[in-house]
Amino acid sequence: MLILRGNINDIFCNSGDDDDRIDNGVIGPGVSEKVKEKTKKPSLYKVLLLNDDYTPMEFVVYILEQFFNKSRQEAENIMLHVHHRGVGVCGVFTYEVAETKVTQVMLFAQEHQHPLQCTMEKE
Repeated sequence: MLILRGNINDIFCNSGDDDDRIDNGVIGPGVSEKVKEKTKKPSLYKVLLLNDDYTPMEFVVYILEQFFNKSRQEAENIMLHVHHRGVGVCGVFTYEVAETKVTQVMLFAQEHQHPLQCTMEKE
């Protein structure tokens, strides 16, 4: 068994430099403390559908169900909101997810020859 005798400063601080010693529980120069950085929440973006006079209502409902995981009732309510007010929110997502959903909707609408417009804006 090892028994250490003497001052705690002499045991742990062999440099002999008074600036690097531990005095009365205070940490001296050369010793850094960990600082926890708080992570910032990512900005959120609304994905919007815009009304037009050509895209069938059933097609819009289908898009809301398939790409935004809305129930039939939710999809119909959003579709009617878009129809009556000109624009409606499909969901709120991080930038990358919102961008992906906008691209998917636009490609799907083009493939089916509908002029449906989908966009996103910062919340």
